[in-house]
Amino acid sequence: MPIPDYQTIMLPLLNLLANKQAYLLKDLIEPLARHFNLTDDDLNELLPSGQGFLFANRIAWAKTYLKKAGLLESPKRGIVVLTARGESVLKEKPVKIDNALLRRFQEFIDFQTYKKDGAENTTVTEANSDIDEETPEERIETSYQTIRRSLALELLDTVRRSSPMFFERLVVELLVKMGYGGSIKDAGNAIGKTGDEGIDGTIKEDKLGLDIIYIQAKRWQAGNVVGRPELHKFVGALAGQGAKKGVFITTSTFTKEALGYTPRNETKIVLIDGEQLAQLMIDYNLGVAAQRVYEVKRLDSDYFEEN
Repeated sequence: MPIPDYQTIMLPLLNLLANKQAYLLKDLIEPLARHFNLTDDDLNELLPSGQGFLFANRIAWAKTYLKKAGLLESPKRGIVVLTARGESVLKEKPVKIDNALLRRFQEFIDFQTYKKDGAENTTVTEANSDIDEETPEERIETSYQTIRRSLALELLDTVRRSSPMFFERLVVELLVKMGYGGSIKDAGNAIGKTGDEGIDGTIKEDKLGLDIIYIQAKRWQAGNVVGRPELHKFVGALAGQGAKKGVFITTSTFTKEALGYTPRNETKIVLIDGEQLAQLMIDYNLGVAAQRVYEVKRLDSDYFEEN
């Protein structure tokens, strides 16, 4: 039997979790291989890149998609367990579970949706749909965005589970990588030292220290959104310091009222929510490592010009 695609793996994978036990994902490879009657040669088949085994990789992607739809969860790294939503879906006795079924859940739709830079409309990435209408370069870009979105969500989930001290250090390192604070040592000496209500720390705006930016950092879960009152408190704390610039970073989101808030004085505050935080971490290589680098090349017409 040929190695099944990741969507075909979804239902058998979820069925293995029906007893509500927690499993290491790697321990599910063998029972899934038996389910699909795969041989040792099948299990040893590599990805085209040669980096990893094809079947194990497809299991991992099936897990990822089921997790984004809320049918399973990973309480610890490498561990998977069935959720109440997953149990409910299994009770429906579906013939198969695929992306079409997963799109019943808004979390999965959000996972597949991203906005291109400068574009007003969002683009929905749907695996195995209308793929022949895309050019190879567009397919690469779409796949890259899907992988990046998955990484961003995984990053954010990991940051939310970190300790307050670790989150504080993460904020410092990110701002320094972005060009603020001079050195990590200087920034570390500043962050968390003010002790003023509504302010978690300060950092230099540039390496020369010509101005100071005040920071508020909230390591909150997704459902605990930051509202306008929190921003009022932060702006008031800035006023108490005679400061005009602030950055409010949260691992959750801001309410519509908070996003629309503009201080009446000359104070300027920048809001960074969890998704933006994760994207910045990817852009500035914080907490992530390059796995592979692909080069897309095109013909150099200038080279073939004969004078």
